[in-house]
Amino acid sequence: MAKEKVDLIKDVYSKTQYTQTIDNRFEELGVSSIVNDLQNQPTVEAFFNLYNELFYDIPPNGDTNSHEFLAIQSGEYVGFNRNNEEIEALQAEIVQLRKDLLASQISNIEQETGQSLDIDLENLGNNTDEVNQTLTQIQTEVQSSTNSNTTS
Repeated sequence: MAKEKVDLIKDVYSKTQYTQTIDNRFEELGVSSIVNDLQNQPTVEAFFNLYNELFYDIPPNGDTNSHEFLAIQSGEYVGFNRNNEEIEALQAEIVQLRKDLLASQISNIEQETGQSLDIDLENLGNNTDEVNQTLTQIQTEVQSSTNSNTTS
């Protein structure tokens, strides 16, 4: 076997030449400085622009990453539950007023017809739909009894 001669070349740099020649920052490894991180933070405007772009891609319901999650989390932050409590109190008042209206209409029908309708308002509870349905039935009966009385 023949022996070959290999020349090794070594470059030596002084401290000032080294920093000017060799890039010793870790940007290539994905490490960024705090200043860069702060500059790359999204603004509120950028967040809402992105939210509007992704609006229909976000699932409506879910424990995380959903419109429901955003609404609950934002609601807690702004005290939305206070509004819910007020709304529930107003809905309860509406139910009570509708029960009172229903009771007066039942009384009017019973006086006009002389018959008892045997409707127990206490068993209706506070269910708005049930009260509304009964109220609609009574109003229909009043209109039909009024119409039959006027045609007779």
